[in-house]
Amino acid sequence: MMLLAVAALASVAIVTQDRVALRAAPRDSATPQAVLWQGDTLEIRGERLGYLQVYDHRRERAGYVLATQVRGSSLAPEEAPDLLAVLRFVRDTPGAEALGIGYAAAYLKAAPAGTITAEPFDALGTMAERLARRASVRQGKAGDAVASHLEVAGFYGVQFKSYERDGALRLCYDGDAFRHVFALAASADQRARAALALTRHDCVDPALRPLERAQLDQWRGEVLDRIDATRWQQLPEAPKNRLRLRRAGVWSALAFERTRQGDTAPAASAAQRAIDELAAVNKNELSDDDAVDYNDAAVRVGAVRWAAQTMPATPSRGLRIATAPGQPGETCVMLVDATHDATAPLAKRCSYAIVWAASARAHPNGRALALAVQPLAGWRELWVFRKQAGGWAIDVLPPGTGDPELGYIEFAGWAPDGTKLLLAREARVDGRYRRSFEVANLTTLNTEKQAGTSALFGNWADAGWKRLTVSLR
Repeated sequence: MMLLAVAALASVAIVTQDRVALRAAPRDSATPQAVLWQGDTLEIRGERLGYLQVYDHRRERAGYVLATQVRGSSLAPEEAPDLLAVLRFVRDTPGAEALGIGYAAAYLKAAPAGTITAEPFDALGTMAERLARRASVRQGKAGDAVASHLEVAGFYGVQFKSYERDGALRLCYDGDAFRHVFALAASADQRARAALALTRHDCVDPALRPLERAQLDQWRGEVLDRIDATRWQQLPEAPKNRLRLRRAGVWSALAFERTRQGDTAPAASAAQRAIDELAAVNKNELSDDDAVDYNDAAVRVGAVRWAAQTMPATPSRGLRIATAPGQPGETCVMLVDATHDATAPLAKRCSYAIVWAASARAHPNGRALALAVQPLAGWRELWVFRKQAGGWAIDVLPPGTGDPELGYIEFAGWAPDGTKLLLAREARVDGRYRRSFEVANLTTLNTEKQAGTSALFGNWADAGWKRLTVSLR
């Protein structure tokens, strides 16, 4: 159980500053025995010469600290309101997270059980999450302080998990306090903060196996839906937008995972839910930070939007694709036409990725076909089949160069003369987001023209693409 570190202490002193000396005697000249940090809790055993005689249970060491560098409390029930008032003050103060966690622990010890609401847990989770974010950023000389604040938080039972992403270490709070928020009578704002904290995309363990990841995403979706209609109406527009964006990202992941498991109908439902959540975002109420999350969610939805589409009832007899199982987990794609069936295809390629057969778009002259293929939940590529002198070539176009993060590239149309392929792509690679519309040479697949808007395409853009894409949001 968390935050029981002060349970046995009758009278405590909470350190309010960093780098406070725990001395062997009540004198400035006495030898320091340890360095204390804000939020450290000490047991008070006496007072002398302006110093408190204390015992540090975390370090198992006794000594003296200046009385002006700590704040004392008897942890009596009547002191609980004062402790809560301080907690409210420091909860939104950057750099004071360890101190706030210490006060949260003291308040939860002092307050009678029947009076504890979701507020202290909301504050505790907010501070722990902010501390984890601070620790995930290069701190320079301030790194020692952040590391020590993490140790203080750990003494109170606040746990963090670390994940390596793109060569950098990310620290994430395990969310225990936010789970307590859902267990208590909480306001709409408190539940919204808890839901967003518990469902962060960047705090999902990248080492999870596919089934574990699917189970986690299902749980994340359920957490985000724990805000009922009454509380939803009580929320300001900004947190509503953040919840919609998070839901869009989670449901897009579920659509991918359900498709991979062969659950076509649930996958289509999940993809449509993701599309609907993205469409419901009030773009006029997006802050700069929310705009970044909006693009992030749009890329996730754009990558999986084909899960919501069904195959035409009557496939064309011209150039088209057929699919069949390959090795366990593989899907083989065969390019066929009126004279070449799946037993003798024009071209064949197998992949462990999801093949979105409904996305296949053939050129009217029968010399090219574009197909969406998705190897990862947030990463969709484009296969281009092209007829050449020696037969058919199959080229794979990625959303961007570098290690896959988030992105998709999609067919946007053919040029009337049959020599150009229109492409739309959005991607976040190496932490940078980019959206572009391109005209590529069908012979070389090199980009000839590029712009930030689809006006580049003029009247060449495919009508179906314009109707379904999220790149024109």
